[in-house]
Amino acid sequence: MEYRVLARKYRPATFDHLIGQEVLVQTISNAIKTGRIAHAFLLTGIRGVGKTTTARIIARALNCVGPDGNGGATISPCGVCSNCTMILEGRHMDVLEMDAASHTGVDDVRELIDSVRYLPTSARYKIYIIDEVHMLSNSAFNALLKTLEEPPPHVKFIFATTEARKIPVTILSRCQRFDLKRVSQEALAAHLANISRQESIEAEDEALTLIAVAAEGSVRDSLSLLDQAIARSTQENGKITTAAVRQMIGAADNTATFRLLETLFQGNVADALVEVRKQYEGGSDPLMMVQDALQVTHLVTRVKVAPQALNDVTISEHERTAAKQMAEKLSMPVITRLWQMLLKGITEVRMAPTPLAALEMLMVRIAYAAQLPTPADAIRLAQESPPARPIVNPAPTAKEPVASAPVAREPVAKEESVVSAPAPVAPVQVDSFEAAVALFVQNREPLKHTQLVHEVRLVSFAQGAIELQLNNSLPRDFTVQIANALTKWTNQPWKVIASQEQGNPSLHEVEIARKEKQLQNASAHPLVSSVLEQFPGAKLTGVNNS
Repeated sequence: MEYRVLARKYRPATFDHLIGQEVLVQTISNAIKTGRIAHAFLLTGIRGVGKTTTARIIARALNCVGPDGNGGATISPCGVCSNCTMILEGRHMDVLEMDAASHTGVDDVRELIDSVRYLPTSARYKIYIIDEVHMLSNSAFNALLKTLEEPPPHVKFIFATTEARKIPVTILSRCQRFDLKRVSQEALAAHLANISRQESIEAEDEALTLIAVAAEGSVRDSLSLLDQAIARSTQENGKITTAAVRQMIGAADNTATFRLLETLFQGNVADALVEVRKQYEGGSDPLMMVQDALQVTHLVTRVKVAPQALNDVTISEHERTAAKQMAEKLSMPVITRLWQMLLKGITEVRMAPTPLAALEMLMVRIAYAAQLPTPADAIRLAQESPPARPIVNPAPTAKEPVASAPVAREPVAKEESVVSAPAPVAPVQVDSFEAAVALFVQNREPLKHTQLVHEVRLVSFAQGAIELQLNNSLPRDFTVQIANALTKWTNQPWKVIASQEQGNPSLHEVEIARKEKQLQNASAHPLVSSVLEQFPGAKLTGVNNS
């Protein structure tokens, strides 16, 4: 017999075999049980997630008559009646499948509409399955609108598409939409393990997990990769190994990825380039090497900010140990900088005429950047470094003239080059809250100044202590930031407290009230009043204090 690929051999025939789509199965099951069956369904999702398969299962569920021929619509098709078998084999006259990619015109839709009014020959419902429906032309969609809104009671439409946003909203509003999710890596790996057992194929768990990750949630892609891995396993004594799968899909070993990142953070450019060449010659794709490095960086970040991420069952023991060690060594700014450089490097590697060269240049940049301090560290080092030592008694630039006769000179005491310690900086006195706020303008902190003017109300002020009523929009550590800034600029400790008491009006409100008072006083002036009377409807909008 001709060999059938796994994607066709293990295509689900009932809702019980459909994996990863529990919400859809539950909704359609309830609709069939209660008799609330929509006249049009729209199934969306990525390729290979089960849209066409689900459409065929729905068609069987609605047309199944049971083994005795007297059954009704059911969530569990019998699989033995004539309707079930013919729909499963794709030869039922009342279940019509149309590929919209090759039938895009209005004439194709018009032919479909003409056949809608005829009753089904043997089934309960005449079902039209239109795959890749977004490929229909605008004219075809418009021709379908009326029939789709009010179809005959014996007709059901099932649309499938990967691009739901390309479908007109007039079509979407007439359909019951179901978004098929990507299947999780755990569910895919378990599904692949079950199929491997049925095929009597021995496979390593990590190899199946790697296939599930590479499939990106697509069941069909995972089965195609498993088919390829089985064909390749003949070289490995019939066993699907992790190393063979990595070489097959061009993925880098995570062990090698961790080793490469460790080399980069040590600033060893030569060894990093050797490691890149070694992985490339072993079959790793440059783009996937960058993607693997991004995944490792993401894992390290998760471990850094949430150590419970190590409990993830999909992470191997080696990855747990390596990620934990790297998270302890690196600071969050360094990890964030690595993420940004790798993310930018993906575009460079993808667009470069020679991806390997672009990858090597990216590795060089990361290795040199690893030795640079973060911006915060650079500022701290600049503040902590001592001032340059002054040059005392510099050497003469010209030679002294030689006297014709020795001249007696009085001994001169040798001056010592002593650098006196810097005098202590006197504290800056701040006698009002307005003066404290003005310091944020002088020190170029416009955001903090704006927040102090608009978002806070003063409760009490004293030298070194401020009590404020804060708006909820301010960050939690706002008082700490203000206190640290004032302590730095005034050379004396400050304490800023958030209070629950009602404070005075904000500085912004005070300024508005002051300007309104000025306008009132100016408007009351006899000269201004006379001018306003001469020009009805005119009003005073500002006062020039000069």
